[in-house]
Amino acid sequence: MTTVLISGASVAGPALAYWLHRHGLTPTVVERAPAPRPGGQAIDVRGVALDVAERMDILEPLRRVRTRMRGMSVLDGDGAEIMRSTEHTYSSGPLDGDDIEVLREDLTGLLYERTAASTEYLFGDSIAALEQDEHGVRVEFERAAPRTFDLVIGADGLHSTVRRLAFGPEAGFTRHLGMYVAVFTAENLLDLADWQVWIRDGDAGGGIYPARGNTELRVNLGFASEPLAFDHRDLDAQRRILAERLGGMRWEIPRLLSAMWKAPDFYFDAMAQIHLPSWSRGRITLAGDAGYCASPLSGQGTSLALVGAYVLAAELAAADGDHRRAFARYERRMRPFAERNQALATENPGGPASQESVDLAKNAIALDG
Repeated sequence: MTTVLISGASVAGPALAYWLHRHGLTPTVVERAPAPRPGGQAIDVRGVALDVAERMDILEPLRRVRTRMRGMSVLDGDGAEIMRSTEHTYSSGPLDGDDIEVLREDLTGLLYERTAASTEYLFGDSIAALEQDEHGVRVEFERAAPRTFDLVIGADGLHSTVRRLAFGPEAGFTRHLGMYVAVFTAENLLDLADWQVWIRDGDAGGGIYPARGNTELRVNLGFASEPLAFDHRDLDAQRRILAERLGGMRWEIPRLLSAMWKAPDFYFDAMAQIHLPSWSRGRITLAGDAGYCASPLSGQGTSLALVGAYVLAAELAAADGDHRRAFARYERRMRPFAERNQALATENPGGPASQESVDLAKNAIALDG
């Protein structure tokens, strides 16, 4: 039975574990965090990814926990409303569409729930080294004893450890999109009720929306910048960067920045994409953001992760043990889909992509074929 180590327990990793088990392979997931990560922004399941969710039997559960926004307001730097809509929001698109917007932790929690009984999870650990030959991949962990797997798949995000170990430093594959964004949870100090607020002040701004029955806020704040050097594990240093860059903003931003220091789920990173000439090296390949990150600006990262996991597992099953053929077919099917979705983040810098482009991108692949 083929053993597969997956690095990363966000969306792509557990989704891949689900499909590998369905096809008779044996998945193991290693995740640096001590448990499924809480928090995160609202994310979208769109187009063909809805078909994947239905085949996983998670579509109805996702619909039950979807966000329920009534609309949004757009504010200037002083907090004056300059536009409002009850037909669409920046985070989810048309409110009467078929797409589903959920909180990230609701989707990842559901995927973990669906796979916990059939997948070995190694929480609180990470891959330290990889050595492959014609028979398998020997994996050294930071904590666990070394083990050998038939295949290794990096589903560990923009700063993928697997990609760095197998393909080289991430700087060679990263395309910076000129922005940094922070996401964190705060008390509903704005008293928002199923309503989003977006603010833009020069090169800085963000979006704020309520969650959990309007009891809390998910705060997204960011600024335009060339690449910055900082420690991705030093959260207080990242908080200081955000506070300094947004320190001159008005309206309620000072209160939100104050709440930021108490947020247990603070996240900060560049808006960036990953572009690789090939997604595979021998017995190692990549899925989701690790291989073809489109950035949150595309609104398609979650859908790419779900669809990529489905296609990769299907090709491994169809190849009857020939991983080279499976990886080649996976990339041939997924690359045009990934590239079209990456284009959503770059076709209209500073603003949302056109609805026509979104509609084309989210369905630009056939699940079976």
